Amino acid sequence: MQKLGMQTIKFDVTPTITSTACIVGPKESDGPLASYFDKCLDDEFWGEETWEKAESKIIKETVSLAVAKSKIASQEIDYCFAGDLLNQCISSSFGLRELNIPFFGVFGACSTFVESMCLGSVFIDGGGAQNVLCATSSHFCSAEKQFRFPLELGNQRPPTSQWTVTGSGAAVLSKSGNGPYITHITPGKIVDLGIKDANNMGAAMAPAAVDTLLTHFKDTGRAPSYYDLILTGDLGHIGKEITIDMMKTHGYNIKSNYNDCGVLIFDKATQDTHSGGSGCACCGTVFSGYVFQQLQQKKVQKVLLIATGALTNATSAQQGESIPGIAHAVSIEL
Repeated sequence: MQKLGMQTIKFDVTPTITSTACIVGPKESDGPLASYFDKCLDDEFWGEETWEKAESKIIKETVSLAVAKSKIASQEIDYCFAGDLLNQCISSSFGLRELNIPFFGVFGACSTFVESMCLGSVFIDGGGAQNVLCATSSHFCSAEKQFRFPLELGNQRPPTSQWTVTGSGAAVLSKSGNGPYITHITPGKIVDLGIKDANNMGAAMAPAAVDTLLTHFKDTGRAPSYYDLILTGDLGHIGKEITIDMMKTHGYNIKSNYNDCGVLIFDKATQDTHSGGSGCACCGTVFSGYVFQQLQQKKVQKVLLIATGALTNATSAQQGESIPGIAHAVSIEL
């Protein structure tokens, strides 16, 4: 591998995304991307006693499906990189405890899916692995309970708030294959501009997305027009517009080929999700379903995926802390 500029890594052995899988909840099943998901659930519990157990089941079944679709035996997968939003990443560790694959618990808030892909790609290009598994999950009900208010209270959500995606996305990366390939990664820096409103995550995360985008273009020498699609993870409608405006102040017009997973996954007019989708599974499911199929069908051939995360928790919010943002980028090409 080769380091480019400040933060970007260019791979000599470009990992192939061999397979993906995604399972989503009922709200997502009613959205515009429903046909791209492998399984759509009828209820948030999926037969379990609690939302947390349901989330663990969702990531477990998603990972099993991704491995089955890859046609690679589970014992031939060297490592698993996975994480979620719940304290100590219990959805991933509990859901995958029977996987019997060496496990790295990863936390990057809603950027976890791409962070896992970055780490897995480094392992493959560095010779440490032939096949790796990357996965993440989130659940609207468990996230609301942990980060905001229990649903039973019926609190009103302001227009800036987003709807945490219930679901899981997973991908198997391999040293050999016919693509799509991961050619570059640009790990992000923590960026904090002082936003404290936990109901406006798009504004908190957008500056980190902009920082990583600017770094990626500078490190690689590429212009935004190089990509057929530039896609952020879960900035929603408000964060998307902030990103477009901030990039424009730096001399980059990304409006024509830029979108956000949180904008794509829900219908704003009919689903009452306010500013759109969020959560680890927002990026995980939209990429593993919709975007991966677009790549397979060669409707897009060059994608820059930038997963965004708000590095906060309930304690820091109660103590008046601001919300640091993070954004990791991965360049995927045919």
